[in-house]
Amino acid sequence: MFIGHFGIGLGAKRVAPKVSLGMLFLAAQFLDLLWPTFLLLGWERVEIEAGITKMAPLDFTYYPWSHSLLMAIFWGFVVGGSYYLYKKRRSGALIIGICVVSHWLLDLLVHTTDLPLFPGGKYYVGLGLWNHVAVEILLESAIFIGGLVLYLNTTEATNRVGKYSFWALVIFLAGIHMANTLGPPPPNLAAIAWAGQLQWLFVIWAFWVDKNRRLKIHNT
Repeated sequence: MFIGHFGIGLGAKRVAPKVSLGMLFLAAQFLDLLWPTFLLLGWERVEIEAGITKMAPLDFTYYPWSHSLLMAIFWGFVVGGSYYLYKKRRSGALIIGICVVSHWLLDLLVHTTDLPLFPGGKYYVGLGLWNHVAVEILLESAIFIGGLVLYLNTTEATNRVGKYSFWALVIFLAGIHMANTLGPPPPNLAAIAWAGQLQWLFVIWAFWVDKNRRLKIHNT
């Protein structure tokens, strides 16, 4: 699951119009923003194993601090609560927290039984759509396109940056998704961790785009 998470961020703008797309991207992808840092610190582990699933050549051997259900809820409170302390917007903070937890729920659909419920637990879950390629691609594409439609129905560009930079971001995300789906396995674990850090660029890009767009006025 990659662009599906960003689809959630795009769609959340509809119900949290005052929250920047950058903040919604950060929330929806927060667990995967933590994970590469935890890999580099040695707090979590992953192994490259071609063929372990039909789509993702990774064996997630230990990642309870970023990807257990309990910690996803905890990080949702942290990110949503931090937003509330800064902006004093309760509804926006709630949507941000939900976006953080949504990451785990989408991962539940695609991962094999490797998602822990809480750190130290012995029970792991996952529905395994990574082994059903057509279904996974259709589902993830639908989430992304649905979020894109909602975002476009909620905002409009105020200048060329808001228009062309936004579509460049969409195309770039789609291209990364295609590369992840069709490309070869990563060469080593360091490459996974440092490539994961590049996702912060999407967050910054989304903040920039959103500053150059405005909410549409819908007639009722």
